[in-house]
Amino acid sequence: MKQTQLLKGVLEGCVLLIISEGEIYGYEMVQQLKEYGFVDIVAGTVYPLLQKLEKQELLSSEMKPSPDGPDRKYYQLTPTGIQYCREFIVQWENLTTNVNQIITLKGANVHE
Repeated sequence: MKQTQLLKGVLEGCVLLIISEGEIYGYEMVQQLKEYGFVDIVAGTVYPLLQKLEKQELLSSEMKPSPDGPDRKYYQLTPTGIQYCREFIVQWENLTTNVNQIITLKGANVHE
């Protein structure tokens, strides 16, 4: 199984949690995700995701001048985005607890 299939469902939550620390622009998000170990993430994945999250009103954005060239679109969480983050954390903790329990109990059957 490819990691991308597993990642698809959690990337939104991870992106929103990173933005919860403060506003961020697209390229900076790509770099942050890479720093957290998502080395295969590319801008072609992140930019459409940011647009989707903004359309869902989980993010808002603002164009600001850049010292390095054209203006940048900075994203920040909306109140709805903050609530989504809270729900994501609870759901993730429940999911990982359940999966870890199954791995602990049944994982030995597949190790050689």
